[in-house]
Amino acid sequence: MALLADGVSRLLIDGKLTSGGAGGFATVNPATEEVLGEAANADTADMDRAIGAARRAFDETGWSTNTELRVRCVRQLRDAMREHVEELRDLTIADVGAPRMLTAGAQLEGPINDLSFAADTAENYEWTQDLGLASPMGIPTRRSVVREAVGVVGAITPWNFPHQINLAKLGPALAAGNTVVLKPAPDTPWVAAVLGELIAEHTDIPPGVVNIVTSTDHALGAMLAKDPRVDLVSFTGSTATGRSVMADAAATIKKVFLELGGKSAFLVLDDADLAAACSVAGFSVCLHAGQGCAITTRLVVPRARYDEAVAIAAGTMGSIKPGDPSKPGTICGPVISARQRDRVQSYLDLAITEGGEFACGGGRPADQPAGFFIEPTVISGLTNEARVAREEIFGPVLTVIPHDGDDDAVRIANDSPYGLSGTVYGADPERAAGVAARLRAGTVNVNGGVWYSADMPFGGYKQSGNGREMGIAGFEEYLEIKAIATAAN
Repeated sequence: MALLADGVSRLLIDGKLTSGGAGGFATVNPATEEVLGEAANADTADMDRAIGAARRAFDETGWSTNTELRVRCVRQLRDAMREHVEELRDLTIADVGAPRMLTAGAQLEGPINDLSFAADTAENYEWTQDLGLASPMGIPTRRSVVREAVGVVGAITPWNFPHQINLAKLGPALAAGNTVVLKPAPDTPWVAAVLGELIAEHTDIPPGVVNIVTSTDHALGAMLAKDPRVDLVSFTGSTATGRSVMADAAATIKKVFLELGGKSAFLVLDDADLAAACSVAGFSVCLHAGQGCAITTRLVVPRARYDEAVAIAAGTMGSIKPGDPSKPGTICGPVISARQRDRVQSYLDLAITEGGEFACGGGRPADQPAGFFIEPTVISGLTNEARVAREEIFGPVLTVIPHDGDDDAVRIANDSPYGLSGTVYGADPERAAGVAARLRAGTVNVNGGVWYSADMPFGGYKQSGNGREMGIAGFEEYLEIKAIATAAN
């Protein structure tokens, strides 16, 4: 059966696909501004029912203790997504504005395949660790450490890479034995809602184990953070919203995972191939119109070669034209909404006010009268103190900053409230690795290495968040640790 066959998506609550209590809302193609169809608009009563269903499923069923069932269900979801991958690809391009080329990786196929890692980890995990016999305080005791599910997980996700983030939360949370209420961003409701269809129709996941609640009301996310029936909130989004989530969760002292913003630096050392490094930096900022929290949007280059670096980056970015994301060759599609386009433009206007110059770009492309497009833009002439060099823009915008040697480059990179990612390019691998080791960031690539993988932990330092997603560390975010001591007498 075709996904979203009638052009209307539904909530998944307690195993049933249902309409939203607040009616529906339009989902819009960001490349054309055309309405694709309708998404269910949940109200507070819907969210209350979803949390209640998740609580009952955790407390009153064997889901959390039946590892074999959980592994089978996660693999069923993976297989169902693979079976419908071409429908999901078209849906992702339309709902997210994701370039087709990216759906072969992190926008779709990569996250589907990563469900295998979650299932395999649960299947092979050492749930109980025997610490053997000891005599603490003189009492012979057999000791073990047991890892078990946290409970009900509230997952709040953004719009930029929705499949990747939805599945990076759902996969390990379910495999670890939790039940989940997923609240996706209202900008991309369909890519989350179709998971509800697939779960209801193609898996053995019991009612209440997964609940998917789409809504335009951001207060529903706050409900997840505040409700005492929720044991953990897993949030990906802006640092400002992350602060609110943490504050709301404090009342019940629930566990909080936060993957937040970034303003990552791309460091070019003075022995690096400048042309290669600056071209890579410019290209990466154009992918998905720069809408990635870990994208390196500060290009930090040797002062003596600053003008050359700006020209190379501008040559690369100026040659990448924003266009139709459904076409195979498109690299830079639209940003997600008119609001986001205007936000990016406000930063471009600010760059000029702060004394910067555009080496290329600077506004909306003249050949794209419809759609939420922004030209790939290189900003020169500013220091690391400028707001456009310090604040997350989330658009195809690169700020080029000069450095005066390795120590200064590291200082500039670390002079940020964020610490999500970073890149170092240099001809001497040892030297480049030494610089990378000094970066206060959760992920770093050296000379083009790729850290994105199912078995690699992802997350940041400082105001880029708490905890890790993906890898064993990401799986264990969804577990509690219980120490058991049994008298041996």
